[in-house]
Amino acid sequence: MTAWIVDSHCHLDYDGLAERLPEVIGHAEQAHVGLMVSISSLVSKFPRLLAIAAAHDNVFCTVGTHPHHAHEELDVTPAELVRLAQHPKVVGLGEAGLDYHYTFSTPAAQEQGFRQHIAAARETGLPLVIHTREAEDDTIRILADEMKAGAFPALLHCFTSHERLARAGLEMGLYVSFSGILTYKSAQDLRDVAKTVPMDRLLVETDSPYLAPVPHRGRSNEPAFVAETLGVLAQVKDVARDEMARATSDNFFRLFAKVPRPARFGAGA
Repeated sequence: MTAWIVDSHCHLDYDGLAERLPEVIGHAEQAHVGLMVSISSLVSKFPRLLAIAAAHDNVFCTVGTHPHHAHEELDVTPAELVRLAQHPKVVGLGEAGLDYHYTFSTPAAQEQGFRQHIAAARETGLPLVIHTREAEDDTIRILADEMKAGAFPALLHCFTSHERLARAGLEMGLYVSFSGILTYKSAQDLRDVAKTVPMDRLLVETDSPYLAPVPHRGRSNEPAFVAETLGVLAQVKDVARDEMARATSDNFFRLFAKVPRPARFGAGA
């Protein structure tokens, strides 16, 4: 029997997935991907995302503003995020954080948005999905500063940074999620970081429709392909594939505690 997997981060409302949802969800089922979280990039487009989650039993969503759009939604207050997060299908905040690879939003706007999402995560107790790219120092600084004001659950999604950020996040109680990048030939440094993350803090994701794993590279990514990332992560950690599936699923339900655990995932650890 093959254990079921969670894709903790996808974008089912994006082009490439939204127009073929029945097919995408069917493929996920065939690959034993039993649950998906579709992640918000813009609060202004949240109603469409929520409608997708509401229409499918095995799809949940978050609410928040991607750092690329931070400057567009600085008027979205923590109170508004908290209000929107009351819906049963909303199980997290974000994705929010810092992205210095591009300059779509200024660092100041990104930091303001990041802190607003942290405030909402702290108030709701829902996990914050953190996007961080080429911004390790400021990410660690803001997280450490905000943790002093009160702890909050969070996930470093699509981790591509150095061990220093992973270690800092783990020390603050965060979880770490790996995407299809983990499967790339050029990603040995990332696999080395993954080796250092404890089994009880690991999650897997697709970030679809982006970052398709090997052997699907060059195609539009979809939740079914998270199985490939999980297989490589199991190799990296030197455990059986089903053990990794159960561990990452247990970790998901521990972090995303608002999500009801389907019977197909078992009772958990």
